[in-house]
Amino acid sequence: MVHKVEAKFGSKNLIIEAGKIAKQANGSVTVQNGGTIVLVTAVMSKELREDCSFLPLTVEYQERTYAAGKIPGGFFKREGRPSEKEILTARLIDRPIRPLFPKGFVNEIQVVAIVLSSDGENDPDILACIGASSALSISDIPFKGPMGAVRVGRIEDQFVINPTFAQLDKSALDLVVAGTKESVIMIEAGANELSEELIVEAIKFGHSHIKNLIEAQEVLVSLCAKQKANAPFKLIDKELLDKVRAFSAERLSEVNVTVSKENREELIDLIAKELVERLTSENPDYLESDIKSALIEVEKTQVRKQITEKGIRVDGRNHKEIRPITCEVSVLPRTHGSGLFTRGQTQSLSVTTLGTSVDEQRIDALEGESLKSFMLHYNFPPFSVGEVKPIRGPGRREIGHGALAERALKPVMPSKDVFPYTVRIVSDILESNGSSSMATVCASTLSLMDAGVPIKAAVSGIAMGLVKEGEHVAILSDIAGIEDHFGDMDFKVTGTKEGVTALQLDIKIEGIDIDLISKALDESKERRLYVLDKILETISAPRGTLSVYAPRIISMKINPEKIKDVIGPGGKMIKKIIAETGVTIDIEDDGKVLIGSTDEKASQKAIEIIKSLTEDVEVGKIYNGKIKRIMNFGAFCEILPGKEGLIHVSELSNKFVEKVETEVSLGEEVLVKVIEIDSQGRINLSRKQAAKDSPPPQEEDK
Repeated sequence: MVHKVEAKFGSKNLIIEAGKIAKQANGSVTVQNGGTIVLVTAVMSKELREDCSFLPLTVEYQERTYAAGKIPGGFFKREGRPSEKEILTARLIDRPIRPLFPKGFVNEIQVVAIVLSSDGENDPDILACIGASSALSISDIPFKGPMGAVRVGRIEDQFVINPTFAQLDKSALDLVVAGTKESVIMIEAGANELSEELIVEAIKFGHSHIKNLIEAQEVLVSLCAKQKANAPFKLIDKELLDKVRAFSAERLSEVNVTVSKENREELIDLIAKELVERLTSENPDYLESDIKSALIEVEKTQVRKQITEKGIRVDGRNHKEIRPITCEVSVLPRTHGSGLFTRGQTQSLSVTTLGTSVDEQRIDALEGESLKSFMLHYNFPPFSVGEVKPIRGPGRREIGHGALAERALKPVMPSKDVFPYTVRIVSDILESNGSSSMATVCASTLSLMDAGVPIKAAVSGIAMGLVKEGEHVAILSDIAGIEDHFGDMDFKVTGTKEGVTALQLDIKIEGIDIDLISKALDESKERRLYVLDKILETISAPRGTLSVYAPRIISMKINPEKIKDVIGPGGKMIKKIIAETGVTIDIEDDGKVLIGSTDEKASQKAIEIIKSLTEDVEVGKIYNGKIKRIMNFGAFCEILPGKEGLIHVSELSNKFVEKVETEVSLGEEVLVKVIEIDSQGRINLSRKQAAKDSPPPQEEDK
């Protein structure tokens, strides 16, 4: 039986439908907004994962090109590896639903979202988030939902709920907030230097609209939900936990004041090894994985208690303290710009490379094609955490961290009119112990300014954490890896002195209230500005000149009607110019021509060729031409590319000319003067008048 519910969703209604398709999944729904429809399914394995100590949840998001009436490009003509948008949307779905599964639930769960129809107006990502919650809520999979998600924009000083793609282009804010009726679970945002107070207002505005979506899902649950499965939970045996605590508690209290991450990990590994040997000899039924899980639980309890009750963190800092920071620029001699940012045991090397329009990334999305001239790529090699792992292509984590840093810096990037370059930043994480994405933002700011990119303002970032134990609440600045692992919140905030440029909030508990978010956001401002001062102490403004190794882009203007002359039939002429000079050429519809090259002489040569192609012939002007054809009545001379004029035999010389060949030869360069352009556009030239009007050649110094 088909069941359908609706809820107000911006300017339209959101429609959630269940019971029609994909009925063999544990739960499945379609979610529709306008002409955009997303199918979301949730499936659970029948057996729990014995070898797993975490929630084995996977989320896949796929955009079918047929949804927008397109056929995929490429040789195979079918969808291939997931795009960056698909990966980021899968993460967007995963993050708010993950905290809502019961502790100890380790059956494999897979959520799959497929875009079936796209109107090019409404983004499917929010529909997929709502669909994931709906499919899980009506399924027999244990899930403490439903939850809702909305996007908030800000246009002309007004908040807009679920703006369209066109509206987002004009919006100063792109904020996604997900949560339950009572609290917020996840935030993802990009902003044009908005104040913390305005960001909190936007979160409240978005959360108020989430309640309608949850109520609609609750109606759907009442109509067609399955009874939740009595799935087994993998919980730590209390007797084993007590034994592990008795053996390790005192030793862990010593370990938890060890500042060095490497020393701490070595000591923990030693305790774990001794525990396994001792307890498995006592009771062969104890599994090594269970013993280690119990040790982690004891360690977690101690770390959290030390933070909330004693106010001391594992590395000895207080709640507000930031680890030592060092900044360097120009660390690499041949790159266009480089920055090295080190904060404690987290280090990012960011390198900026400048290119031309040829280097822009072409993006073919459901909503249409676009070009991207600013890119930030993040790499996390295994040596950064002292591990040995195969190095493959970027994973979801790398894509997500790079996108966050790119979003943080995008509001301060100069427009193409001001700086007509393609900019690529690569951040390589050389060490990691917490918040490498924020280190990337800081290192990338350093490298941009070192490269001479005229950014509007410097950007810094800070990661805030939370440990909540009953009435004890601790907000932590600049969280380390262990505080992220054992804490309740990872709240990343980036911005300039003027305001916030990006946010990312993830939590591990079922939700936090907006007042707590507001407090963390306020505290982050002071810490963020502290980091910003460290950056500006190293380099206070973008360099005034580009690296000698960077391409120079020269702009010139031509008559738009002459564009066809520069391009030539089938692009023949522009290809010839590029082949002769080695430059890159980009021509815009308004006649603006951008010429890029690291060789100034090559650029000037290209400019001269383009000028000659687009120049209008002027009566009275003298040109250096080339003889192309000889006739018995005169010679045809090319004075500009593709433009020839006739030198009549009477205009070849001051004396009588019997044969044209006696005065000029094919291919010879001669000075000629334009004496007439007749009504049919024919050009008449004079060699003798050019000789008369030209200045005499300068004598060489002896």
